[in-house]
Amino acid sequence: MIQRHEIVEKRAFLLAILILITVSIGGIVEIVPLFTIESTIEPVKGVRPYSPLELAGRNIYIREGCYLCHSQMIRPFRDEVERYGPYSLAAESMYDHPFQWGSKRTGPDLARVGGKYSNEWQAAHLADPRSVVPESVMPPYAFLRERDLGYDNIAEHLRTNRIVGVPYTDEMIEKAAEDLRAQADPEADHEGLLARYPKAAVGDFDGQPNRLTEMDALIAYLQILGRMVDFTDIRTEDLIQ
Repeated sequence: MIQRHEIVEKRAFLLAILILITVSIGGIVEIVPLFTIESTIEPVKGVRPYSPLELAGRNIYIREGCYLCHSQMIRPFRDEVERYGPYSLAAESMYDHPFQWGSKRTGPDLARVGGKYSNEWQAAHLADPRSVVPESVMPPYAFLRERDLGYDNIAEHLRTNRIVGVPYTDEMIEKAAEDLRAQADPEADHEGLLARYPKAAVGDFDGQPNRLTEMDALIAYLQILGRMVDFTDIRTEDLIQ
């Protein structure tokens, strides 16, 4: 047996062919089953596409590099679940392009930050982090409160997301700009918006009800994180490995 093994090892071309065959078999075994299922992600009730304002806020979140210090992936370990809440499900990021999972945290994980703090707290934290968290090393983002939110192409943004699989309807795309403005307007009629985007936070976000800013959009995005899926019927013990 050892002598036969030496025959293979001493012939580089033969060894390369056998390695290629072995790798090919392994690849086929892993890849072929994926063509027999519609999706590798199990759908979860409550997960929906981001509202236009949330999507605009997510773009700002990525633009400012917030993901470099804050991951959005709670691992299935006791310390993670006890600190942040139920561990992250793949379905929660199925409409993220790109997703915000990561392996590094300078600040806390934000997967379940939605609804944890008020809009006023979020606005104060973004403007001057140390005013609410004295030990914070986060830079201030007060300038977001002074920048008007540009959203002329928001309908096209939703349409582009639909191309890559996000199920925005024709109605959602048609009413994109209207929904974006309504979500940040405390005096607006939110019935249609909430029918299209359940659980969306509505009202003034940055303390300037008569102005739509980039801070409005960013806070709207933060306030939906972790709120789409209802975990109230799931015991914490069931999520701890």
